[in-house]
Amino acid sequence: MYKIVFDHPDFLLVNKSPGVSVHKDLSDRGLLEVIKQDSQLPSLFLTHRLDKPTSGLLLLAKNERANSQLSQSFQNRSIEKYYLALSAERPTKKQGQIKGDMAKARRGAWKLTRTSENPAITRFFSYPVIGLGRLFLVRPYTGKTHQIRVALKSIGTPILGDHLYGGQLLNGEERCYLHAYALRFTLDGQRYEFICAPSEGQGFMQAEVQQLLVSIGPPWELKWH
Repeated sequence: MYKIVFDHPDFLLVNKSPGVSVHKDLSDRGLLEVIKQDSQLPSLFLTHRLDKPTSGLLLLAKNERANSQLSQSFQNRSIEKYYLALSAERPTKKQGQIKGDMAKARRGAWKLTRTSENPAITRFFSYPVIGLGRLFLVRPYTGKTHQIRVALKSIGTPILGDHLYGGQLLNGEERCYLHAYALRFTLDGQRYEFICAPSEGQGFMQAEVQQLLVSIGPPWELKWH
């Protein structure tokens, strides 16, 4: 269900597997409950969330003080978040910004609208992958439900394996190719930077994708504005 990436006195950073619910759902124990039991910590707090299909970095606070600071940092957008995604389709634009309000659609999905009263803001770069489609490096500047999945759908590139938004399966593999790739934040005046490359999934494990990640380098060094 998860692997520990970094264990700090104030927080725990884990790599969540795809298809794992952070909270308890109808069929399984929630990831938070499992980690708390495994680590035997007296308390553990979610500072943000990842959708069930999404893999990658999940930041958990070990005490109320750290939880307050980190949760507030997520809310005021001072924590930098970066994601990877794969799509088999060609985008209407290869990089830039996707901005718009989000409204509920059918079957629990969301859609992007042309208004900007309280918009979701997403910036991205994309790179061609021979025989697969495109690799997206995405930075969400807001924290809306399904934000990245909806943003990529809006430019014609639903994420591979994302059934809800029309993404096709990769060789019949049941996984959504969205991965929480990197985090950069400050806690108690100290800067922390973490990068966690995907460790599973046929698409993510392709040599060309792995080489791209090396050549791109730390995501915060790119020109996002």
